Amino acid sequence: MRTVTDNPAKTITVVLADDHEVVRHGIRMVLEAEPEIEVVAEAADADAAARYVLGHRPSVLVLDLNMPGPSSLETIPTVRETSPETAVVVLTMQNEPAFARQAMRAGALGYVIKHAAAGELVDAVRAAVRGDTYINPQLGARLAAEPDKEGLPDELTKREAEILGLLALGYTNPEIAEQLVLSVRTVETHRANIQRKTNAASRADLTAYAVEHGLVDR
Repeated sequence: MRTVTDNPAKTITVVLADDHEVVRHGIRMVLEAEPEIEVVAEAADADAAARYVLGHRPSVLVLDLNMPGPSSLETIPTVRETSPETAVVVLTMQNEPAFARQAMRAGALGYVIKHAAAGELVDAVRAAVRGDTYINPQLGARLAAEPDKEGLPDELTKREAEILGLLALGYTNPEIAEQLVLSVRTVETHRANIQRKTNAASRADLTAYAVEHGLVDR
């Protein structure tokens, strides 16, 4: 079985996944300005990204974290299992260390913030093909400075614990987004991660978990 480090192809093939067509067009221009990089497919959601990876077996999947449908974070280990020669580079607006940790744990080799210089994405793609990791430098400094866990159960982040407490109190996703000054999509992503980590299938399960672990009053 091949891995990302022993792909003999000289051309770096890329599947690009982002739900905004204009953004995809811009990213494609950045990548294909490099003579050795070729974008072989574009996807607007995580399911399509996984299908295109399986069909094309690209060198790299460039993946946005916040897209409609299934969680992009959950797509990463699926891609790594079905196409181990494909490295994953996350390109996202999410600049919180918690998201970066989750992406890297899931199997991503790169984590690039969308507002960073275009060259960062190219560097991340090239590093991923070599089997090396790349994290946005500013975010990397925050990762080093902030502890991974602070006594929270099941590797929940502080933000996830906060959202879980609000869910247990009956707040809806839009209400939580307004209270915490987040987008609804970001809250939905956090909630999906919380349910995955706690094995909760319903709000009742989440409430019971929050009460059991003393998270409601945090």
